[in-house]
Amino acid sequence: MKALTVRALSPDLSGLELAVAPIPARARGQVLVKVNAASLNFPDLLMTRGEYQMKPELPFILGLELAGEVVEADADSSFKPGDRVFGGQKTGAFAEFAAVDAAALRPIPAGMDFAQAAAFGAAYGTAYTALVELGGLKPGQWVLVHGASGGVGLAACDLAKALGARIIAATGSPGKLEALQAACQPDAVVLAQGKFRQQVAEITGGALCDLVYDPVGGDVFDESTRCVAFGGKLLVVGFAGGRIADISTNIPLIKGFSVVGVRAGEYARRFPERGKAIRDAMLDLAIEGRLHPHIDRVLPLSRWREGFEAMARREIIGKVVFEPSR
Repeated sequence: MKALTVRALSPDLSGLELAVAPIPARARGQVLVKVNAASLNFPDLLMTRGEYQMKPELPFILGLELAGEVVEADADSSFKPGDRVFGGQKTGAFAEFAAVDAAALRPIPAGMDFAQAAAFGAAYGTAYTALVELGGLKPGQWVLVHGASGGVGLAACDLAKALGARIIAATGSPGKLEALQAACQPDAVVLAQGKFRQQVAEITGGALCDLVYDPVGGDVFDESTRCVAFGGKLLVVGFAGGRIADISTNIPLIKGFSVVGVRAGEYARRFPERGKAIRDAMLDLAIEGRLHPHIDRVLPLSRWREGFEAMARREIIGKVVFEPSR
């Protein structure tokens, strides 16, 4: 089978190779899946550089999440050959076949295609864990979403809107403002450069934001500490901007807000019952047709470099999806 393999860590993708690999052997409790679509996530890019917190042993097949059809499962499994499923694990999705733990898979909701399903799990799992599980999102609250044009950002906008929140979508790129407005139709769009607190204050009538969702870090985090309402939460999702920010503890003390770290995957592993509840709640919303994963482009796996480079240049709106069979 074809598989995108990391042979060596590199800053320029030179350690990646689209190679021939054996179809993985399925262990007890796993499902062999024919991968029809696999979505690109920012941690995938970081793993090629050795900059992600999880560092798989080399060589490894890249890819966090997938969607496809069951080829083989245990006789007593809830899955059977031909079932349409989505999910994933830490590696292995960017290949024609993957062996995935049955517990990490879910049926694809009716009306959702393979590309949308592949783009659903990680991004929406992060958004739900941050906004609902840890943030306590309520209808009518103001939510400032940074990196809103990316996969996890658009998922957060989509989820917050589905749950009745008021959304300010923020991007660091002036060229993305119009596309972002069209993609998620938030209550407002702001350019997250310099001192954007005044814009946030004007939009919210001075109330500021109950929740700030920040996968960017750096200067965006610094200014976001001025955008959180008293009693609100600043949700630290990642550091896509490159710089890991510092905060003086007098700021959250005086302003009365909380800084909350979000590691959705680790949270689900440490609290499996809560992880299952989150996945079930997300699936219910998807089945009801209330969530709409946004796909920037669908590429054959042979054009993997195009997808990775577009992500590195921050050109995409939503998710890049690869089709391993092409």
